[in-house]
Amino acid sequence: MKATASSCAVAPLSRPPSGATLPRRGGRGFALALFSLALTTPAFAADDAASCAAGITMIRDALAANPSEAALPKLKKALRVAEREQKEGEFDECLDAVADARKALGR
Repeated sequence: MKATASSCAVAPLSRPPSGATLPRRGGRGFALALFSLALTTPAFAADDAASCAAGITMIRDALAANPSEAALPKLKKALRVAEREQKEGEFDECLDAVADARKALGR
């Protein structure tokens, strides 16, 4: 038996009546999370900036203490990179350079 156009009825799409409001998704919880993230971001940046500056001081002190010949070029490069990244405000990359210096020192 074949289906004809008159035998197949499709239900119309259900839509809310005009002026009806649909439930909101995310709402206040998302806004609160975004707001708290915005408040904590400067604190993280300040911590990274302070850690970067302390790391640069550590590298300078290590260079002043006459490191081994193997560590000397690595420390100079790490200091150069860390100072450049500090000027650019890229504190995470500065901390990477400080980590490289610590590795060269065996710390």
